[in-house]
Amino acid sequence: MSYPPPIVRARAGDAGATVPSRSELGARFERVAADYLRDRGWTIVTRRWRGGGGELDLIALDGDTLVFVEVKASFAPGFAPEDQIGEVKRRRIAAAIRAYLVDVGESEDRPMRLDLIAFDGEGMRHVVDILSE
Repeated sequence: MSYPPPIVRARAGDAGATVPSRSELGARFERVAADYLRDRGWTIVTRRWRGGGGELDLIALDGDTLVFVEVKASFAPGFAPEDQIGEVKRRRIAAAIRAYLVDVGESEDRPMRLDLIAFDGEGMRHVVDILSE
């Protein structure tokens, strides 16, 4: 399967066409991202985990490393998906990660990282360990 698979967009005037909600589009991109990671041998632990005042789009295992994956899309010229992860968003993600670790009884000593899967007009890209940039 190529990534991302084509996304069918309704055109104005299409009979019966419905425009997906932002939530539905987000879920579609998260499914594509999860499939991409599974195809690379990762194990998806959970999707759309909520807690600690935030949401974690995907939680996966890359070998022994627990990976929190933020999925973002932007098709507006000049606005990269990465631009959507500012300081406030990073704090919310960090709080959600801490809450998740407490919720599942996971040690903070375990290898873990935060990745980004970004969708834009160029396609899809996987940015590993976005906090180390």
